[in-house]
Formats: sequence, structure tokens, C-alpha cells
Amino acid sequence: MSVVTLGLNAALRLARGRADGVVLVPNDRKTIVRSFWSIAFCLPAVACRLLMSWQDSGVPADAGHLLARELIVFVVGWLVFVEVTYRLAPLIGRADRWGRFIAVWNWCNVIEGVLIILGCIPGVLGAPPIVDQACELVTVGWALWLEWYATRLAFGVAPLAAVGLVLLDQSIGVVLASLALMIGP
Repeated sequence: MSVVTLGLNAALRLARGRADGVVLVPNDRKTIVRSFWSIAFCLPAVACRLLMSWQDSGVPADAGHLLARELIVFVVGWLVFVEVTYRLAPLIGRADRWGRFIAVWNWCNVIEGVLIILGCIPGVLGAPPIVDQACELVTVGWALWLEWYATRLAFGVAPLAAVGLVLLDQSIGVVLASLALMIGP
């Protein structure tokens, strides 16, 4: 089984609440390095999310610039989280589990991106606002839960520590997106 198939299968199992998804991902250097292919699998979802956000306002004149900025912020945020958790792992006594954690986390991001897109589809199709918002809420909640669940199991941390790591990840994204908006046109 290829690393991509293995990683996506593990993430799908975790998304369905199956803890055995974690053990499908080996804790070896090759698997960890190859798990970063997941970034490429996430980029279409990032672009799709941006395109969906332009549904009401129309495509702006500088769409290419905005798309490039969105993709750069996404990738930089991803890598910042990887680096922060790499440095944090020894401090919380989890250095031995960091590799599998980051590989699982990488692949779960693909599923999370798909969930976010699925939640936006009713709004794009003209569903009533209550249906649109409910779908977005469910899928965003599921994506956050998946990150928390995968973090708790793969990193072997307590539930509250997993919440902290999810909040750290989300905070990095918000801060980088805010900085990009401040320095860009």
C-alpha cells in the first residue's frame, strides 16, 4: 500500500471515530517525510474555499494575487505548526511520538479540507441560510473534532492538551492570515 493510500485510509478511519487509524501510520522517517505530500492534496481545497467565498462578491480583479497569498499563508502556517510541535514535543515528554503524530496530523488535514468544502456546498447551491449555516457548523465542528481526536491519540496527550494543540494550530493560521491582510493590498 502506498504512503498516500495508507495515510488517507488512516485519516478516514479517524474521521469515523476509529482509533485504529493511528496505528496504520508507521512511525518511521520515510513515512513521516512522505506524509508532507498531503500539503499538495490540500491545496485544491484551499483554492476551492477561496473561490466559494467569491460567490456573492464576484471574482476580484487581483484574484491570482489573492489566491497565491492564500496558498502561501496556508503552507507557511502548516510548516510553522510542524516546527512548533517539533520543539514542543520534548518539553511535554512526547518526542518519541512526534513523528507518527505529525504524519497522522498531515493526512487528517486532507480530510478536514474536504469537510470544510462539503459544508460550503449548500450555500453555493442556494440553500436557505439556516441550512447553509447548519451544514457549515457541522462540518467545521467535525473537522476540529478530527484534529483533536487524531492529536489526542497519535501524540498521546490528555484531552485538554489536545484542545490546546488544536487552538495553537488555529491561532497560527489566524495570526498569519491577519498579517498577510495587513501587509498586502
